[in-house]
Amino acid sequence: MKTLAVVVTTSPYSHLTITALTYVEAALVAGINVIGVFFYQDGVMHANEDISIASDEYQAIAHWQRLQQEYQLPLHVCITAAEKRGIACDSIDNEKINQIFTVSGLGELVELTTKASRLVQF
Repeated sequence: MKTLAVVVTTSPYSHLTITALTYVEAALVAGINVIGVFFYQDGVMHANEDISIASDEYQAIAHWQRLQQEYQLPLHVCITAAEKRGIACDSIDNEKINQIFTVSGLGELVELTTKASRLVQF
């Protein structure tokens, strides 16, 4: 079976984010096993509970949430990149991190890379 891992390094208000979401959803609909999405660099902003995107703009975070719920899609956010961008991950509740995301390290990215037959970065 084909497996896919995705790395998102673009912010939630980037046009490349729409491309990433479209690509991931198309893969899921086609029956490809998407083993995880890893949010790194500015991509960690997707997990920021405090981010506010204007209502007339594309709501990327809501789309990630829908895919996560519908397909049980694992969404990992890099703790180091998040902390560099002011998204505190040191509390027990991770109140700044949206609950659909799992706080991970680069080891998770390595694991996704070794398990996937293909890795795509946006």
